[in-house]
Amino acid sequence: MEYTVEELDEKLNRLIEILCEDENVDIKKFELEKLDIGDKRVIFRGLSNMRQPMPLSSEFMKLQDEILSFEREHKNIIDVSKLEYIKNMCIFEGDITTLKADVIVNAGNSRLLGSFEPNEPSIDNVIMSAGGLQIRQELNQIMSKQGHPEPNGQAKMTKAYNLPSKYIIHTVGPLILDRVSYRDKIDLANCYKSSLSLAVENGFNEIVFCCISTGVFRFPREMAAKIAVTTVYNWLKENEFPINVVFCVHNDYDRKLYEECFENYEIF
Repeated sequence: MEYTVEELDEKLNRLIEILCEDENVDIKKFELEKLDIGDKRVIFRGLSNMRQPMPLSSEFMKLQDEILSFEREHKNIIDVSKLEYIKNMCIFEGDITTLKADVIVNAGNSRLLGSFEPNEPSIDNVIMSAGGLQIRQELNQIMSKQGHPEPNGQAKMTKAYNLPSKYIIHTVGPLILDRVSYRDKIDLANCYKSSLSLAVENGFNEIVFCCISTGVFRFPREMAAKIAVTTVYNWLKENEFPINVVFCVHNDYDRKLYEECFENYEIF
């Protein structure tokens, strides 16, 4: 679907107006009449991040989905089925929200509701902002039914809504406050095992992992890469289900770490 600049501007104005009403924010402080679409898009994302998991109006969902699907269609979408795999694994450097796959893995916190910090750069915020507020709504239903925070190393699944992937697996990795403990290593490995098991249970043929716990959770990246590749490599050897695994990294440094791990297992 194509929209003119004027149509996009009108949609963003209305979305910001609805979110300001929901959060009791004075819309006048933004001086929208002075801003371009890029600036308004940042405000819209920030207000969406702040919004508590309350019911969404049909008007909001329609406008939000129009904006997010428009943005998705103007990204360079990569079909992970077309990537080259060796021993059912590969490394992809780029934006996980551009990958068309059965399921991608999101690293969340124990509430599993995403970050409420406006425009936080965490992978959790990036994925949920691109997918839409329906993800938070679905997770809120899951967590309300569960009745307690999500333990480290476990996983839950939602639809992906406006992302090119079909589903999202949400897992909680360890938060490192001092040194990495043995328990932290086990918890991180369990994030990969739980996600793979959930993917298999649902008959998925593709799964994309982000670098779990290496952002705001401060797990050392080199150690995390070794745990990720070792865990997945061993899991694939022990299970006969044919699933392709993508390790999605977002910079050259992480790519090199994963490449070194691949070399150790003679995956290349």
